[in-house]
Amino acid sequence: MIARAATLVAGLGAGIGMSQFPEYSQQYMQRLGGAVDELSRQIDRAESQAASNGESLDAWLMGLAEEGDRAALQAAAIRSDIARHTRLAEDLDALRGAGPFTRARLAGHLGDAEIARNAWEDFKPAVPATFEGGLFAATGFVAGSGLLAAVLAFLRGLFSFAPRRRRPQA
Repeated sequence: MIARAATLVAGLGAGIGMSQFPEYSQQYMQRLGGAVDELSRQIDRAESQAASNGESLDAWLMGLAEEGDRAALQAAAIRSDIARHTRLAEDLDALRGAGPFTRARLAGHLGDAEIARNAWEDFKPAVPATFEGGLFAATGFVAGSGLLAAVLAFLRGLFSFAPRRRRPQA
């Protein structure tokens, strides 16, 4: 009886948790788009500065890096922004237009720690009133209850092989 109740609770908990994925992934994508836009703006500004010196961005950054420690730090920061922009823009391209089921399959593109942390801080759980939310809830319920049932079955099997003590006969 306790195992059934625990399995039901595990299923409900996993179902509620999984039902939140469509909304969380949507909020993550909105933040991802904002980050890509801001990094694009910063890179455009750097390219504009390079062009005003008659140089390519790469040449301008190499020259900047040779001007001293502060300038080298600025050049390194711009290169880091360019690399992050490239990575985030690729993630956004992969996720753009994807529905919640495809986003679940592409969950690796939801992996920027800073964006995920910020999305999670502002995330407000909601009742899944969409087909997708309901399907994620059902999937979570089946997965959660199935996982706990499998663990309990394994433990029962593990302990069923233990030698049993004989009761003394009166």
